[in-house]
Amino acid sequence: MSAIQWSDGAPIYRQLKERVIAKMLDGELKPGDALPSVRQVAAEYQLNPITVSRAYQELADEALIEKRRGLGMFVTEEAARKLLLSERERFLKEEWPLVLERITRLGLSAEDLFAGSDKGGKQ
Repeated sequence: MSAIQWSDGAPIYRQLKERVIAKMLDGELKPGDALPSVRQVAAEYQLNPITVSRAYQELADEALIEKRRGLGMFVTEEAARKLLLSERERFLKEEWPLVLERITRLGLSAEDLFAGSDKGGKQ
C-alpha cells in the first residue's frame, strides 16, 4: 500500500475515518467485510493506536461498522445505504449550491454542461 499524505487541515482520526468511508462508497469495503485491526492500521500508517481507535469509534457510533467480540470490526449491512443517503444530502446542502453558483456566474446552460461532457474534456 502506498504512503498516505495526511493534511494539516483536519485531525488525522477524521481523515482516516473519511478514507474508510470512501472505501465503503467505492465498494472496496462491503457489508460484512472485516476492517484491519487497530494495531495493523497504526503500524502501517505510523499512527498512534488511540487515533485509529477514535476513527473506528466514530464509525461505530454512526452504525457504519460494528465490533464483534473476539473477531474485530466489520462493515454493517446498512452502511452502504446510510452512507449514500448522508453523502447525497451533504452534497445537495454543501457542495451543490457552490457548483450552482459557479454555473450561474459563468452563464452556463444545461446544454453547455452536457455538451462539455460529450467532448471528453476537449474544447
